[in-house]
Amino acid sequence: MSAVTVASATNPASDSGSHVPGSVRVRERVIDKIVREASAVRIGVPRGDVEADVSEWGGGLAVRVAAKLPIPDLSDTEAIRAETPVTARIRVLQVELAEEFARITGRQIRRVSFTVTGAATSVRKRVR
Repeated sequence: MSAVTVASATNPASDSGSHVPGSVRVRERVIDKIVREASAVRIGVPRGDVEADVSEWGGGLAVRVAAKLPIPDLSDTEAIRAETPVTARIRVLQVELAEEFARITGRQIRRVSFTVTGAATSVRKRVR
């Protein structure tokens, strides 16, 4: 993926909406990092548990996300019964991530592929 370039920018300080000559470039690594951070926040896991890859596809962006999926404590049977099935959770996440990425990057998101790499449970703290 190449850098994203915007031909001209509007001067926010001016009420007339005049254009300021110049360009804005956002490097590929910045887009990758933004997508990784936004994915970690939306999924609810540390960013170290998320890998993201962004590429140009079909006039927009294709995003591949690989992450651990948060699950309830396995000893809490009620929480497990109440949990939405994994595939349904991933479908919802795909839609939410596509909307979030489009808002943040200003680009059309054509595809979001999600790979579950493991399960993440919250660490129970010991009471002293």
